[in-house]
Amino acid sequence: MIADLLPAGVASAELFADPPGLQPHPGEMSLIERAVPKRKAEFAGARHCARVAMEKLGVAPVAIGRGERGMPLFPRGIVGSLTHCDGYRAAVLAHAMQIRTVGIDAEPNGPLPAGVLDSVSVPEERVWLKSTDGDWNFDRLLFCAKEATYKAWFPLTNRWLGFEDAHITFAEESPGVGTFHSRILIPGQALAGPPVTEFRGRWKITGSHIVAVIAA
Repeated sequence: MIADLLPAGVASAELFADPPGLQPHPGEMSLIERAVPKRKAEFAGARHCARVAMEKLGVAPVAIGRGERGMPLFPRGIVGSLTHCDGYRAAVLAHAMQIRTVGIDAEPNGPLPAGVLDSVSVPEERVWLKSTDGDWNFDRLLFCAKEATYKAWFPLTNRWLGFEDAHITFAEESPGVGTFHSRILIPGQALAGPPVTEFRGRWKITGSHIVAVIAA
């Protein structure tokens, strides 16, 4: 679902069902020991995908810790992002010398719950949504792209990015596949390197899921 959305040098792995008996890495057990079974399965599946992607990059498949605001902690020199939802887990990783940051989010292919849109969008995005037809759940796609934007932003800045702090526009390349542009609406000072002012990413909608991914 995601490999064809990514540039060369970016590794990915995904699951549509959890392998029987899959357990967290021993080094991760303390992070998840009190969680309910559903959360444990999501956690183990997404991190399993990350270790598969690590091997594709020639990196030893080690435990993945958890940092501030739940940010996954990858080996030195690796940037990465995880996602999970019902029926899907995925990871995207790259060498930091090639890619500055990545962000991925996946969601079930369905409309946003009533009352959510206004809290996750800016007025310009709502105007755009009113102009779209009913073939795709673009409101859920917008939410997905906002989440991917945050996941790409936070490792670079160590700062919160609200839904109202990015304006996202979309283009469709073919039915159910396209690009998006996230324009950051707050100062984008980074921990290192140039300020973060924008991200460009790609998206896909299938019968079951929506995914948005950034590799910048």
